[in-house]
Amino acid sequence: MNARVDHILDEVLALLVDERSAIAVALLDSLEAADAGEVSEAWRAEVKRRRDELRAGTVRAIPWAEVKQRYRSL
Repeated sequence: MNARVDHILDEVLALLVDERSAIAVALLDSLEAADAGEVSEAWRAEVKRRRDELRAGTVRAIPWAEVKQRYRSL
């Protein structure tokens, strides 16, 4: 990193947790927007892979009610 980035990082790390969190979210959002095409293509490939696994019978779908129950038991 350069001196400017180091200075900004020092300033951000001195903020309250909520403020740092808001900045982190904004930075992540800005990165996602920059790579939207790559992310979109990656999701398209992932959806196709999962669809193919379901069709081949190598995985089975889990009903939404079961997913919610598992989540709530964590």
